[in-house]
Amino acid sequence: MEELKPKIISKNLKLWYGDKQALNGIDLNIYENKITAFIGPSGCGKSTYLRCLNRMNDLITSARVDGEVIIDSKNIYDKDVDEVSVRKKIGMVFQQPNPFPKSIYENVAYAPLKHGIVRKGAECDALVEASLKSAGLWNEVKDKLRDPGTALSGGQQQRLCIARAIAVKPDVILMDEPTSALDPISTQTIENLMVELKEKFTIVVVTHNMQQAARVADYTAFFHMGDLIEFNETEKIFINPKEKKTEDYITGRFG
Repeated sequence: MEELKPKIISKNLKLWYGDKQALNGIDLNIYENKITAFIGPSGCGKSTYLRCLNRMNDLITSARVDGEVIIDSKNIYDKDVDEVSVRKKIGMVFQQPNPFPKSIYENVAYAPLKHGIVRKGAECDALVEASLKSAGLWNEVKDKLRDPGTALSGGQQQRLCIARAIAVKPDVILMDEPTSALDPISTQTIENLMVELKEKFTIVVVTHNMQQAARVADYTAFFHMGDLIEFNETEKIFINPKEKKTEDYITGRFG
């Protein structure tokens, strides 16, 4: 049996948008170098919970968070924690590919240069190449690094966004429906990439696609109406769920 090491621990995590409570006290361990998928119907809290893990909800004025998110034994909601430093450690890939209106090279190099991770020149060139290779994009773009990132296909743009997330050397990569805007071939490419990337990163993915969760995730969490209903190894969730609600959702009785 391999020893599982929690990378992220949330304790009694609650979130409100104004008066509406969106998360009802979530306790969850997310394990290091594993892929954890969040599934559940629309509006169940899975993306809201995901955005708590890198304090993206801080950007929503009506949002209020209570409880703890502990990463490497530090609560990221402590008063002495700077949310920008949190987002550096915890990369994010969104539903719609959102490359900057800059060249492919600048898309990857921008944040590492800004944060002082690398210096301009050979050091930065090497990081850009390594990040694009990790995202499975290098061979397709190595001769077009000065072209705009927005000129790439949808699937390539999403891999560029993954390269951009990797470039700041995060510990965790959050992915919010990363393939929902992509065709099946691009989706398969990104799924294969996720499985490769977990060697180096802890990956958390929100997906509406239950087959995707079954294919790529080591662990799956099922959310419903702001509650975490069940969390387990993916195979157990899909083959032998403990909760009737989980079974009903997976078999398509609601959702």
